[in-house]
Amino acid sequence: MDKFLTFSGLVAPLDRNNVDTDAIIPKQFLKSIQRSGFGPNAFDEWRYMDHGGPGMDNRRRPLNPNFVLNQERYRGASILLTRANFGCGSSREHAPWALADFGFRVILAESFADIFFNNCFKNGLLPLVLPKAEIHTFFGLVETTPGFALTVNLESQTLTRPDGVAIGFPVDPFRKECLMNGWDDIGLTLRHADEIRAFEAKRKEKFPWNFV
Repeated sequence: MDKFLTFSGLVAPLDRNNVDTDAIIPKQFLKSIQRSGFGPNAFDEWRYMDHGGPGMDNRRRPLNPNFVLNQERYRGASILLTRANFGCGSSREHAPWALADFGFRVILAESFADIFFNNCFKNGLLPLVLPKAEIHTFFGLVETTPGFALTVNLESQTLTRPDGVAIGFPVDPFRKECLMNGWDDIGLTLRHADEIRAFEAKRKEKFPWNFV
């Protein structure tokens, strides 16, 4: 996955608590195990006026004008601002796949469901838990400031507003290291590729009948 170092992006507000994974990517789109292609159906039941299904041409579907991500001022947003318990419900990894494919890199929330939170880091997304008061402040700034963007510096663990005000955020050191180096679970394993090959060669020499 791509390295995450410093990132700047437009912020889109999703002013809801308890957004579950079925809302993020509805169950009918879970047939694929590829990580790409889910973006057009992220928040499908909220984005479109009709019922979506696999294989539909989303360009021909009627958009819900009241859904925030369909509003012109938030087009191209890559930072999602939301409330508490984001990503609750089932453990489907398709949810962070859909958000990443839509274009999000950072999610700001008061809290996250545990499995979703872990899956985000494994798929190149940075989920940040901020105090309720700070989240509330950001919602106010986004509403009153068209084009409101934030700069995220993972190394220094800071969020910087357009006015230069910076706030810190906590992040697990191991997860931080993985994001900054672009290591998913496979990448972590491949760091030890030479040792793995050497181990397999010794086992083949010692137990050749297992490799016939």
